Amino acid sequence: MPVYRLKNGEISFPHPAYARADGLLAVGGDLCVERLLLAYTHGIFPWYNPGEEIMWWCPKERFVIFPDEIHISRSMKKYRKKHELQVVLNRDFADTMHRCRIKREFEEGTWITNEMEEAYGRLHEAGYAVSVEAYEDGELAGGLYGVSIGRCFFGESMFSEKENGSKTALITFAGWLAERNFLFLDCQFHTEHLESMGGKYLSWEEYDRMLQEGTGRER
Repeated sequence: MPVYRLKNGEISFPHPAYARADGLLAVGGDLCVERLLLAYTHGIFPWYNPGEEIMWWCPKERFVIFPDEIHISRSMKKYRKKHELQVVLNRDFADTMHRCRIKREFEEGTWITNEMEEAYGRLHEAGYAVSVEAYEDGELAGGLYGVSIGRCFFGESMFSEKENGSKTALITFAGWLAERNFLFLDCQFHTEHLESMGGKYLSWEEYDRMLQEGTGRER
């Protein structure tokens, strides 16, 4: 199936049904706030390597965590009792996103380019991109960032400065989302780490139904 090329200046996407088997839906366009919001409300997100055109993805199966079903292991429960932990929102969005970039660049390469940092910084200024930071005994331990629309949260990346830093941020933030009746935390792709914390697959039909409900999007 051919990949759809986005037209310059036109804020639109092909229907997710046209995504390839690997999830690739379209290439091109830009990362303006309006395009990113349109993408996320339709289950689409950008992901590409430095030097490539912007690639837009919409996997047919989605890996999500239901906030009220997050799994806390016995070792994490012991850790949480042993340390003084604090989790805050939007301590420093730009710093948190950049830490996610640095950690990934060092370990495995990253899609978080200067262009992405600038784009999500604009989303943050518009009130949609959120960072979560965890402190262990007064020191920054880890965090995550993502996009919040309605009652749906779309996780983008995490970092840890200490062993359980990103887990602490995710577990506490999931509780915060559950208290506010968020429907899901979208992990986009499967990882064993996220599966161990309660992640599970949803069919596209179920995911899209919840997406419509959570964002108020029309069909």
